Amino acid sequence: MLKTRWAKALAFAACLAPIFLLAWRAYTQHLTANPIEFITRFTGTWTLRFVVFTLAVTPLRKLLGMPDLIRFRRMIGLFAFFYGTLHLITYIWLDKFFDTGEIWRDVLKRPFITAGFTAFVLMLPLAATSTAGWIRRMGGKRWQLLHRLVYVTGIAGVIHYYWLVKSDIREPAFYGALVGVLLLYRAAVAIRNRKPKPAVKRAAATS
Repeated sequence: MLKTRWAKALAFAACLAPIFLLAWRAYTQHLTANPIEFITRFTGTWTLRFVVFTLAVTPLRKLLGMPDLIRFRRMIGLFAFFYGTLHLITYIWLDKFFDTGEIWRDVLKRPFITAGFTAFVLMLPLAATSTAGWIRRMGGKRWQLLHRLVYVTGIAGVIHYYWLVKSDIREPAFYGALVGVLLLYRAAVAIRNRKPKPAVKRAAATS
């Protein structure tokens, strides 16, 4: 138990490292010539990374034989929501100055904003139902079904990033490949689990 607590504490500190790095860059005035764009891109990239980390927990725990990794999935998912919230706040506050009319026009008319807003909205029920109490109230199967929205969140996040960049698509393509591999792994596991298991042949009774 003590080792688990220390591991969780270290993981929590590691998840906070990006925001401390951003704060340090702000303090030392290293946010580039366009600080709003830098903060928006920084928080958005880390949101997508944490979504990928969340998706990677289940395959890694099975492939590496480390079942205890599942203990970190909820925390990583909540940090994805945390950085996604910072990303949205940066856009609403620093970029649009709470101009709801302009924000709504962006959501409706700019496809990459639409995709990003969709990804954030999908994260809301995931974050709200991440507690043990919600798992009990919803039941394991319904909770798992709801939390498959993270797959759509990952796809929407990649599309948002891909449509955002104008020329160099290497980074969004990289994250798209990661999300694709992780989803293909889940699809392969689901197909394998649906295959009927061969009937166990009973040994002939001996007289």
